[in-house]
This record gives sequence, C-alpha cells and structure tokens, in this order.
Amino acid sequence: MTSYGYFLSCEQYGPHELIDQARRAEAAGFERLWISDHFHPWNDAQGQSPFVWGVLGALSQVTSLLVTTAVTAPIMRIHPAILAQATATAAVQLEGRFVFGVGSGEALNEHVLGDPWPPIGERLEMLEEAIGLIRRMHEGGVVNHRGKHYRVTDARIYTLPENPVPIYVSGFGEQATELAARIGDGYCGVAPDASLLRTYRDAGGTGPTQGGTKVCWGDDREAMIDHAHRMWPNDAFPGQLAQTLPRPSDFEDTAQLLSRDEVPGLFACGSDVDEHVSQLRSYADAGYDEVYVQQIGPDKDGFFAAYEKEVLPALRG
Repeated sequence: MTSYGYFLSCEQYGPHELIDQARRAEAAGFERLWISDHFHPWNDAQGQSPFVWGVLGALSQVTSLLVTTAVTAPIMRIHPAILAQATATAAVQLEGRFVFGVGSGEALNEHVLGDPWPPIGERLEMLEEAIGLIRRMHEGGVVNHRGKHYRVTDARIYTLPENPVPIYVSGFGEQATELAARIGDGYCGVAPDASLLRTYRDAGGTGPTQGGTKVCWGDDREAMIDHAHRMWPNDAFPGQLAQTLPRPSDFEDTAQLLSRDEVPGLFACGSDVDEHVSQLRSYADAGYDEVYVQQIGPDKDGFFAAYEKEVLPALRG
C-alpha cells in the first residue's frame, strides 16, 4: 500500500518554517518526510537555502517520522567522506529513521567551488564511487581510498548508527535509473512515469521507490496559478536543462518560456480536493511505494487541515 509523506523545501522555506511544517505534517497524518538539499534556490523568488544537515539535527528533536534527503549530490560541493560523517550522525540523531537520497546533482549547486561541471556520464561515475566510499566508511575502521575521483587518508568515523544507512538513488533518465537499480537500496523520482519504474525493476532494483510532487493549495485558484508560475517554473524545464544552468538568474531568464496556462498541468492549484487526490494518486498508480507532496502556496493552515480531513483519507480509502 502506498504511503504518503510531506516534502520539506529548503529552496522556499527557512529553517524555522521547515521545523514547523514537519511538526504539522506529522500531526496531519503524513507518514514520512522528504527534505531537499540545495546551496542555491532555483530562483530568487523562492528565496531560501538553509544547510540541510543543520535542519536534520533540529528535525530529530521534533518529529518521529522517517526523513529522506531528496536529494544530495555527494560528488563535488561536499566530499563524500564528509557526507559519510554527516549521514552517520543524522542516522544516530534520528534513531535510524534516516534515508540518504542521492543523485548526480545540478550545476546550480555544485559549481560554487569553481570546479568544471562534468557531463552526465562522468557525474554518474563519480556518484557510484562516492556511494561505495560512503558505505565503506560506514562499516567503521580506518579507511584509505585512492580512486579515480576521490582520495581519503587514514579516516575513521566514530559516531555510527546501529544499522547501515540506506542509500536511495534518484534517476530522471534511463541511464541513471539503471544505476539506481544496480547500486541503490531504493529509487527516487519526481514524475509519475511508470516506464522509469519499470526500468528500475527490470534492471534488478528491488528497493522501495519514492516519488515527489508539488501542489499549490489555496481558496483562490487563479491566485494560486500565479503563485506557482512565479515560484516553481523550473519544474517544467525539459531534459538536462535544470542540471546545467549555473545561477538562479539563469533559471529566472529561462522561466519566461513557461506560459501561465501550462501551470495547471504541472500542479494542482486551488482547493479542489479531487484535483489534489488525482495528482497524488497518479504517482501511486505509476508504481511508487511512497509519495511526497510539497505545499508551494502560502496557505499552510488550509493545506494541512484539508489534507488531514479530506485528501489523505481519500487516498487511503
């Protein structure tokens, strides 16, 4: 049976707001949490970018829900050895209720140290080496590693969880999805695309699958369409575009290509319960085991009340 979680957006909300939303999500009946990991927001309108590892520590004190990063790129901005330590600590703080979701990243976040942005094949190669290194460091003991992309010398993590940290791999195309099947403990996606889930299963993936989506709840449907169009036009960008643009201003320039009329096809906008149920159910119907929803609109009270009383019961019924 599909479970439903809430998606915490580090691009749109500050740390205090994220903690408040996590509390409210659990009280409303959501079963799990996703949280994004960004250095920059996609555009200046979103306006936030708190450090996810600080937020995770705070979440451990206010929620009993399992939390997945959706997703971290462990290839450039932060060395995988440091992320091995960060994820081990997060798993201890959350008492095992932590999944490390990873992906090959976006230039938007990873270019900030001045490194050249590699092509997708090289990024996936880096991702595979990084995951292997992190798993090895989670085994304990002193680690020395001299790989193609990373080096580690005499490193040991002392604060370790009782059980290995599950690592789920995101995939937006066939190549990345097949990699997720081969090396991941689970799969993350952001589209109700049954063909990608079939690719994951056909390639040998046996772990849980997680899908994330966004809605813009509010009483005024036209105003919510305007809000979604201003805040999240990047969700409509095709192909590798979202992975290659380096600055929020580039996303803002490109967003002009998205017509306002296209927005209702991307997000449920307004307060029609059936529309919200239909959007989330499309992910369950595609085959996702877990579906996560982000409220991008300003009315958090209305969102959590409606989802507790109407949307989540309808999905589970």
